[in-house]
Amino acid sequence: MDNKSLSLEVFKALDDKKAHDIKVLDVKGITSVADYFVIATGTSTKHASSLAESVEEALGEIGLNVSHKEGYRTGEWILLDYLDVVVHVFTNETREFYKLEKMWKDAEILEVSVDTY
Repeated sequence: MDNKSLSLEVFKALDDKKAHDIKVLDVKGITSVADYFVIATGTSTKHASSLAESVEEALGEIGLNVSHKEGYRTGEWILLDYLDVVVHVFTNETREFYKLEKMWKDAEILEVSVDTY
């Protein structure tokens, strides 16, 4: 599976659990950290944790395990590192504070909808 397809699988898992404001950023050529960032918002820390668990479960079903994860303890910002695709699940307040989309403003934001997958 290529990295773009993987980011779309992440989008689908997040969308299926009612994540808010899901964005897929193409950061290839901007950073060596990853090719794509998928950013989403949960309505609470419990919802954010549920969203992250949903991603882990969906990708686990296709044989992909998370390389590194952090943030489950507080649930404010959960990071799932799938090497070339990094997933950031925030609460609304934390997402507003860190403004990753602004920090990575040179990244292309992929137009993704439920019809894409």
